[in-house]
Amino acid sequence: MSKKRNLSDYDKNTLPDASNFKFGIVVSEWNEEITEGMFSGAKQTLLENGVSEEQIVRWDVPGSFELIYGCKRMQQAIDSLDAIIAIGCVIQGETKHFDFVSEAVSLGIKDLNVHSNIPVIFCVLTDDNYQQSLDRSGGKHGNKGTEAAIAAIKMANLRFISKPE
Repeated sequence: MSKKRNLSDYDKNTLPDASNFKFGIVVSEWNEEITEGMFSGAKQTLLENGVSEEQIVRWDVPGSFELIYGCKRMQQAIDSLDAIIAIGCVIQGETKHFDFVSEAVSLGIKDLNVHSNIPVIFCVLTDDNYQQSLDRSGGKHGNKGTEAAIAAIKMANLRFISKPE
């Protein structure tokens, strides 16, 4: 539970060297204030861990539902990527749209991970209201973008671990 704590605190010394990795970030334009906050957190974390600006590729898509296709195309188009971060935000409304989009995006990103060798990190907020999303995109509960970048670094490193003999 994230109540009353910042989940974005981490010890940089516990992360693998990321200076040779290349990352893709696909960002939803919907709920832009939220997704830009998470993008800033992710990018800053990558930079702080030795990744250069040139090693970060950003693509924008209209909404969270489109993250799946955007990430799939990025996997296909850029061979040298070590991990992709999918950044989006779906906020509960008065209709079932929230349920359909949230489930589709989570399953779509899961499928990309099953069917590709480039890991896709799920950085999609699914909150009850706008304030909860603000709190998790650089507010009092930290920044899910930071957390996603940490996961991306770890997963990029995992790609290069040899299988046991």
